[in-house]
Amino acid sequence: MLRQVEIAVKHLEDYRPIVESEVIEEILDLAEPLKGSRVVHVNATDYGGGVAEILQALVPLMRDVGLDAHWQVIEGSNEFFNVTKAFHNGLQGMDIPLTQEMKATWIRYNQLNAKKFEGPGNGLWDFAVIHDPQPAGLCQLTRGRPARHWIWRCHIDTSQPNREYWDFLVPYLQLYETGIFTMREYVGPGCEFEKLAIIPPTIDPLSPKNLPMDLAEAADIVRRLGVDPDRPLISQISRFDPWKDPLGVIDTYKQVKQVLPEIQLALVGSMASDDPEGWNYLEKTCRRAGEDPDVCIRHNFNGAGAREVNAFQTHSHVIVQKSTREGFGLVVTEALWKGKPVIGGNVGGIPLQIVHGVSGYLVNSMPETAEVVIDLLQHPSKADAMGRAGREHVRKHFLLTRYLRDYLRLFRDLSTCM
Repeated sequence: MLRQVEIAVKHLEDYRPIVESEVIEEILDLAEPLKGSRVVHVNATDYGGGVAEILQALVPLMRDVGLDAHWQVIEGSNEFFNVTKAFHNGLQGMDIPLTQEMKATWIRYNQLNAKKFEGPGNGLWDFAVIHDPQPAGLCQLTRGRPARHWIWRCHIDTSQPNREYWDFLVPYLQLYETGIFTMREYVGPGCEFEKLAIIPPTIDPLSPKNLPMDLAEAADIVRRLGVDPDRPLISQISRFDPWKDPLGVIDTYKQVKQVLPEIQLALVGSMASDDPEGWNYLEKTCRRAGEDPDVCIRHNFNGAGAREVNAFQTHSHVIVQKSTREGFGLVVTEALWKGKPVIGGNVGGIPLQIVHGVSGYLVNSMPETAEVVIDLLQHPSKADAMGRAGREHVRKHFLLTRYLRDYLRLFRDLSTCM
């Protein structure tokens, strides 16, 4: 069988002081007829990246409200994950070739994992949620046997894909009863599901990364990791990936530094097991930064875990997410939840989160990014007001309880259609 991920314990009642009680009561009402339903989420990795973070929070809450929820991870090698990283890039439109060898690798590992994907005991999963392109072949290659309802959850923007990749993947997707996308615009051409659900991601406000942190503690942590806490700091928290444009962030920082020489930059990333390309891009990022002592580059293998990310976000004066393509960008949500103004690329799911001119700015170029960074650093009262507005926007729209509610609504609708 596929590897089971150990699940922590979470309690829905712990979220009542953060969200309205009506939200908690609606969730409990939705969960009541679903109690005992067998749910499995399948993805490519249990650490690093937004999908793993979502499942670390979502699956325990599904259990807490009475579902028999599980999380399983597929098997793969560097060969496979290099191919699936190309799929990720190609599905977002990158002009890279899809060779017959790459297709064969993807099929071979999906066949391997399909043989290991089993129902619970001697029964069936009521709902199998398969995340992203890495395991997308499971439904077809198992002939749908281990589950009653098959759901493909796409976390990336496939609206303008490289057609080689999309046309290869679509026949595997068409067998899924339901497709979940972050935005309706993300659904790629020629792919239709019996049911389409639009569910933007959310963050867990009670995770170590998002719990309130004392400013003094945050200052101590960033000092230990090489930042002077007495000087202004801008940060980008994301994978080292060409779509996140860390090289462009460094160029922006250099332009800001010409006006505000005391500024520092932190680039903090999470290296994931399904992203071997990330190490190559980390090396590129380090080369672009050069020997500049005011650029701090950290990741989860050299001291930057969840609490350290929290510290960088809490201590930063401005946070940047200069993506050129973005499925959603949970790091934007995290930063807004910390009460920080965020400057984000005007792409993908970022405009869902940043209200331009209210909680931050949406930008389209490096000079524009530098201009608004300078403006916010020079006008801290404006930055503080934007931070407050952003936190409230997240509280209303992008916390875990809303995500759980949306899934329960979907499961209820699918159950009543049986």
